[in-house]
Amino acid sequence: MQSAEVDRLLTPIRNFLLCETPAEWVAMACQPEQLPVLLRDHMVCELKAAQSAMLLLRRYAVDAASGEALLQWLAPYEDYTYRLQGDWRALAQPTSLRKTMMGRADKPYSQDLIDKMVMLIKEELHHFYQVLEVADEFGIAYDKITSSRYARELLREVRTHEPATLVDKLICGAFIEARSCERFAKLAPHLPARLSQFYVSLLRSEARHYQDYLSLAEAIAGQDISARVGQFAELEAELILAPDSDFKFHSGRPLATDVALAAAVHG
Repeated sequence: MQSAEVDRLLTPIRNFLLCETPAEWVAMACQPEQLPVLLRDHMVCELKAAQSAMLLLRRYAVDAASGEALLQWLAPYEDYTYRLQGDWRALAQPTSLRKTMMGRADKPYSQDLIDKMVMLIKEELHHFYQVLEVADEFGIAYDKITSSRYARELLREVRTHEPATLVDKLICGAFIEARSCERFAKLAPHLPARLSQFYVSLLRSEARHYQDYLSLAEAIAGQDISARVGQFAELEAELILAPDSDFKFHSGRPLATDVALAAAVHG
């Protein structure tokens, strides 16, 4: 992908986010010894994105039978990730979603939610498998990994009454997707060619996801949500810029001592 195309994809994302990823995070992420954590956490992030979309569909958009079909669709990925069951190569031909999703009559926005979230789930699960492929090429076996504070702290601010709960969850999804793309672009120039090409391809695939989340949030809210988006933007920037001792794909600014130690080990 040419730099002009990268800039075209990133410009709206950069305008949406209030800050760039700190240089310290990029320096930490580019240390070879951090690659296992980076790829394992990235893989889990792809699955969590699919799970979040599935949960939104089950709670707000589809009937019970469709909800069960969604659970079965994600089951092989969850078994491998959380229970270390199965061979990851079998996910190359996973159980597909065979049932047509039926929207709930009492939710006027259900079809729009179904259309966008089913496509997003398909893409995220495909990327989940791609991360496993890349990790295997680098000799990195998957192992369980703890989650970072990032998504947890964003979701902590979600309101507890509807439709505000759904609107806030969609806004959180928008920031998670936008930050992921911004980090794909930050990482790509500093990684081995295979990884660089991979992250650029993900940027191309996922650049629109945050906009899908935002358009759904505004449609469901039925009013301008810019003030609420602004509140989450400030929280998201705080999480990205604040010191963070737990290095992950969406973690905050690494401690200076951690960055220096990683550089010294690599050197």
